[in-house]
Amino acid sequence: MNQPDEDAAERPGLILRLIKDQRVAFLLVGATNTGVGFLFFIFFDLTVGNWLDSAVNETVGSLGTLFCAHVLGVLFAFVMYRRFVFRVKGHVWRDLARFESVYLVAIAINAVILPILVGFGWNRILAQFSILVITTLISWFGHKGFSFRREAEAATEIEPDETERKP
Repeated sequence: MNQPDEDAAERPGLILRLIKDQRVAFLLVGATNTGVGFLFFIFFDLTVGNWLDSAVNETVGSLGTLFCAHVLGVLFAFVMYRRFVFRVKGHVWRDLARFESVYLVAIAINAVILPILVGFGWNRILAQFSILVITTLISWFGHKGFSFRREAEAATEIEPDETERKP
């Protein structure tokens, strides 16, 4: 008899069980993550960013804000995707390292574009919001194909058994 935790770890995440389409589940959880991450960014912009702007310069303020928001945002997103979309078991540290590596690509792009837009006079919060389109696409392909990939396991999309399909 399987332990309850083992059964739960083998089922798709709650959102995926309800929606049955991993792309839509990813977008819903991603929208939540983006909102929470953006709130982190605003918080750090108003605190750390403003302090670094006055203590050093706007570029350092932008990068400091981005870094602080990144750390908390990635940890929040990792838990959300792992729990509600991809629902994998084991390999937590490996998955987190892979997850972060996807976001390192996104933050590298972000770290180049954000100071440039701010340097052109854009408001830092609006500049960050505009960059989200690029980073969202990067995260979908990266997490789907790399972060939570399990070689021996089938995809986590829910499909009917062969016996349930009608000819």
